[in-house]
Amino acid sequence: MNIQKITKILTDSGIEENEAKIEVKMLFEHFCNYTQKDFILEKPLETEMYELVEEKARERAITRIPIQYIIGKAYFMGEYFKVTPDVLIPRDETEILVRKAIEIINKMAPRPNPPLSGREQCTVLDIGTGSGCIACTIAKQTPATVLGVDISSDALRIALDNVTQLGINNRAVFRKSDLFSKVREEEKFNIIISNPPYIPHHVELSPEVMQEPAIALRADENGLIYYRKITEQAPDYLEPNGWLMFELGIGESEFVKQFMEKDFTNIKIEKDLAGIDRIIYAMKK
Repeated sequence: MNIQKITKILTDSGIEENEAKIEVKMLFEHFCNYTQKDFILEKPLETEMYELVEEKARERAITRIPIQYIIGKAYFMGEYFKVTPDVLIPRDETEILVRKAIEIINKMAPRPNPPLSGREQCTVLDIGTGSGCIACTIAKQTPATVLGVDISSDALRIALDNVTQLGINNRAVFRKSDLFSKVREEEKFNIIISNPPYIPHHVELSPEVMQEPAIALRADENGLIYYRKITEQAPDYLEPNGWLMFELGIGESEFVKQFMEKDFTNIKIEKDLAGIDRIIYAMKK
């Protein structure tokens, strides 16, 4: 089995070598159930399976479709989530946002036994839920219940598949809504969290990112429109001392902070491993 040949198919298309090696292993694992141990032992593989992987590698090289769309899943915080071109691919940066939300939730209401119920339950609104990776992870790892909203019906179908796959249907629910349009006035949340579209229209994207849904990537007002709209409306839907949390685009932290200063206090900004301001969160005044 010539793994180097398949790797070269990817590197010749411009994919970095280390990334290509990882992707080849992902293809073999997904389509052939070929594990890391099998690689070490150089376990023989049927010709048809090898040819299938080579075919998928050529598809990846020619189209630059992200590997996660080809295998139909993406890894995020310990779980695999179904993904299609209808949703963004979960990214490591978003884990920073989710981990901070989990930290805040656990300080609000340490996991009880039996679980909290009724108004005592911590509630979260995830705006622009996409694949549901944020909503599902929070529901899976905390006592909170989560409402995920999205304007895309196709994205919501993926989110529903993911919540079913994780077995948390009663903990994370989804609704079609353009931001707060279908959130009822009486619904109040302890946390509103969002990884909104934030890439300005003039910014060039890689061939892979261009395959992801533009509606979940691009934003008007130089990438800031959804931060502004959500921040303006969020106080009406937050409990006293509730939190508003965002993932940030590059160079956007100070602008979003200015939006939040009117109705929020204790504003915090945290960086990712590259030193980029990546999340912002604050408490309702």
